[in-house]
Amino acid sequence: MSRQREKQGGVPPAATYTIIVGALALLLCCALAAIAWNGLRGPLTPLAQQADNTVGFRNATLTLAYSPEKGQMLQILVDQFNRQNLRTADGQAMQVKLVEMNPEDMVSAALEDPTFQALTPDSMLWLDQLDRQWALRQQVEAGQIAPRRVGEATRYAVSPIVIAAWETVARDLGWPQPVGWNTIQKRAADDASFKWNHASTGHASGLLATLAEFYAGAGKTRGLTADDATAQTTLDYVRNIERTVKYYGEGELTVIERAQKEGRSFLDAFVVQEQLVVRFNRDQRGEKLVALYPTEGTLWADHPLALLELPSLSANQRRTYQALREFLLNADSQKLVLSYGYRPADLSIALDSADSPLTAANGVDPKQPQTTLQMPPAAVVEVVQNVWYYTKRLTNVFLVVDTSGSMRGEKLDAAKTALGAFLAQIKGSQERIGLVEFSGQVNNVIELEELGRTRDTLDSAIAALNANGDTALLDGVRTAYQRLQERGDKERINAIVAMTDGRENASSVSLNTLVREIQRGNQTGVPVVIFCIAYGSDADYDTLRAVADASGGQVREGTEQTIRELYKLLSSYF
Repeated sequence: MSRQREKQGGVPPAATYTIIVGALALLLCCALAAIAWNGLRGPLTPLAQQADNTVGFRNATLTLAYSPEKGQMLQILVDQFNRQNLRTADGQAMQVKLVEMNPEDMVSAALEDPTFQALTPDSMLWLDQLDRQWALRQQVEAGQIAPRRVGEATRYAVSPIVIAAWETVARDLGWPQPVGWNTIQKRAADDASFKWNHASTGHASGLLATLAEFYAGAGKTRGLTADDATAQTTLDYVRNIERTVKYYGEGELTVIERAQKEGRSFLDAFVVQEQLVVRFNRDQRGEKLVALYPTEGTLWADHPLALLELPSLSANQRRTYQALREFLLNADSQKLVLSYGYRPADLSIALDSADSPLTAANGVDPKQPQTTLQMPPAAVVEVVQNVWYYTKRLTNVFLVVDTSGSMRGEKLDAAKTALGAFLAQIKGSQERIGLVEFSGQVNNVIELEELGRTRDTLDSAIAALNANGDTALLDGVRTAYQRLQERGDKERINAIVAMTDGRENASSVSLNTLVREIQRGNQTGVPVVIFCIAYGSDADYDTLRAVADASGGQVREGTEQTIRELYKLLSSYF
């Protein structure tokens, strides 16, 4: 062959040898370069290798889901990161985009096909739950290890869970001497006017506070087991605390914002992260809050940054995550973390420095807590979450449903779906549920009864709802409100859920009269919280807000998301 090429003016033998040597050298250089590149970006997992072959391999934009309470701080940190104009080895700009999401929703989304590649919830416990639920979904043979959904993870900020109380309330409770869960329980049991809360277990502050209660009930600070959590003595202890809770808020950030707006009239004490006490006192001109560190011990919101191992994850997105992780842990970023009232992950940064906000003036003590509880395994956390539904205060809930003519069609179908989902997701059979159906008048009332006895009746009534006539919204709400007041059950949380799309045009009671009745009844009788779900642009938001505000409730738009989240929204108050 070479001779043939020679005759045809081909490459002579010496030159051929030179080219072969050169080619081998080039291949060796390429191999070394590849090794160096992989060393710089870290070893690729099988998922990352798979992503290298996808169309989005060069994409270096990382979408990060974050929990709401750290939005202010994280936005500044991400803006600083993006302004660095970092680039990957192939020239792509490293950028981070933020999307706000509650921790439970992060877990649910990450189990499917999320629009984000990384997440930073308020606690590492959500990552443990995510991996546990992901493993249960995998078809893994005996002896094999299930793949993880969560890849690299690191903590960059921490904050202990505390009981925040107004300073005068804190002193009444015994502060500055130690205060614990027993103190809160005794005060709430002895004083019916004492109002306290913790968030639902869909937020770290609520779930970690509940875990602390279970630890206290079990008489332990480490090694909580499923048997400990389900022991009757533990359940009785937690039930005695939970029955004094006035309501379960959607989240600690909402609680802080309401405390800023409403002051002492809102709550006497509530469970939050320590950093939110600092934030409140910095912005507050009146009476400050004091962070009480439970003597029985507390847990920490440890704010991890984690990467999801997704099939679509590109190598460049992985590099952006790694660069972001390094940025959040550098000295300047950690000092900014401290400036927002968090405790930095960098232990070399002093908590009592001259510029530290962790001071008595801001209601906190950097030397606390004295007792830190051990985070139990994810399986035990899930047991506590489930058991909590059976130890918290029970409820009396009236569903008030608009069946006027304007609800005909998709609106009523959506309302039926929402009501059915609400009932289906209630775990206990002892919750009391009633229904008031109205159009131009109150047409049907199903009285409050434990769901274990009346579920079939409610399901049938909801399926039979038919739209026709005018809108007597105020009469419908008043009917439910009067029945709750007549029952006079202060042991349970009392609530009304009113669903409508139209404008009041047929009631016998005026708005002003009803608002006065609600305000007076909530002060002298049974407190009732009212939630209004508005369908469509024709809904009278002014009227709905007046009714909800009179009770300390809320108005929500009846979008698909609200309908889908209706039970979660309402149950967070129960």
